[in-house]
Amino acid sequence: MSSSTLAKRRAAIAAAAVLPLVLSACSAGSLGSSSGDGGSTTIKLLVDNAPDNLEPAKQLVKDFEAKNPKINVSVETRPAGTEGDNLIKTRLQTGSMNDVFVYNSGSLFQQIDPAKNLAPLTGDSYVENLDKSFVPQVTAGNETYGVPFGSALGGGVLYNKKVYAKLGLTVPKTWADFVDNSKEIKAAGIAPVIQTYQDTWTSQLLVLGDFHNVAAAEPDFAENFTRNKAKFATDANAVKGFTHLEQIHDLKLQNSDFASSTLVEGLKMLATGKGAQYPMLSTVIGAIRTSNPDQLNDIGFFALPGDDASANGLTAWFPNALYVPKSTTGDKLAAVKKFLAFAASPAGCVSQGKASTPTGPYLVKGCALPDDVPTITKDVAAYFTDNAQSPALEFLSPVKGPSLEQISVQVGSGITGAKTGAQQYDKDVKKQAQQLGLSGW
Repeated sequence: MSSSTLAKRRAAIAAAAVLPLVLSACSAGSLGSSSGDGGSTTIKLLVDNAPDNLEPAKQLVKDFEAKNPKINVSVETRPAGTEGDNLIKTRLQTGSMNDVFVYNSGSLFQQIDPAKNLAPLTGDSYVENLDKSFVPQVTAGNETYGVPFGSALGGGVLYNKKVYAKLGLTVPKTWADFVDNSKEIKAAGIAPVIQTYQDTWTSQLLVLGDFHNVAAAEPDFAENFTRNKAKFATDANAVKGFTHLEQIHDLKLQNSDFASSTLVEGLKMLATGKGAQYPMLSTVIGAIRTSNPDQLNDIGFFALPGDDASANGLTAWFPNALYVPKSTTGDKLAAVKKFLAFAASPAGCVSQGKASTPTGPYLVKGCALPDDVPTITKDVAAYFTDNAQSPALEFLSPVKGPSLEQISVQVGSGITGAKTGAQQYDKDVKKQAQQLGLSGW
């Protein structure tokens, strides 16, 4: 959900910053040579240092090497965020990128100029295994450049199934039904909608998670938004996310301590039934498993509902991808493509699942989720099975203002009205679009 940095450091400065990075070797292969004794080949994989990415990468490497003993894969970690983003761009620009690397899919992938910097994979057989919903996220022009790393996730509402069952509630398909459910939950003395504004990023879900409903009503919204032809404040569908924030506050449907609550506290409220619904990303499965493992399967997930029950569906966030720079050639390229073929296979999905609980489906044909995945994962995956999902706006447009979370807190706290908040966000995205040099801004 975070935005990519727009500033570009000079190549010499950024290259110097790379030197202190710590290498995490996940194989016995030499980091200093492309081949070892007995005709072995070493390839280098770059992945960010977040545990949810690093651990599956290590497991993938371990299982791949077991099947391919003549290929060694060494793993180098990079920082997350702005520093890591600048590192990626600098290495691509200077031809010094690792043989294969993990990076964003969607609109941020477009910002690394794939046609110039990446090796296309379009004709490779394993690309045929990719789910059709994922392919556009790693395609530029007529070429496909990446394979998924990790699972998809959903933005919607986590809910306590026991509370729903006790009150005889059903999963809402419209916003009006959601509000009605929330009023019944409030009458039962339970916090209907959990909000945790101490962690400001969590305030955005009622806006960002509503994008499937915007896209269902206006399929060309993302394109028009990127071209400055559509705005949140003046678009009848896009403004509804801000309106929903305002309504939840005005109807007093959120927990009384919303301003000071944290994500961790919100998840505990949900798991213990002190709160019933939490607009959130399915990626928090790991946190719930840590804090309330016995209640994990008491929590389900549903897409944030809009006005049209027949168009009900999920706003989806897609996994990162593995990419190959054009600087990878010869034996290394052949070895990398074997690695990609493994990653984009059922065996590769199983491998990643050993190290990280999937937050949604693996977007590779033949990859089934284990039977023991949490209910949240199964609920998210069902929207993909039914083809009832749309990419989040950030996968379709590079325009995302950095102040959305602060604006959402203001609207959700009753400090700023919905219309004013939407206008503020339109000003926020204008600055970023101009920095990106997009036409029409």
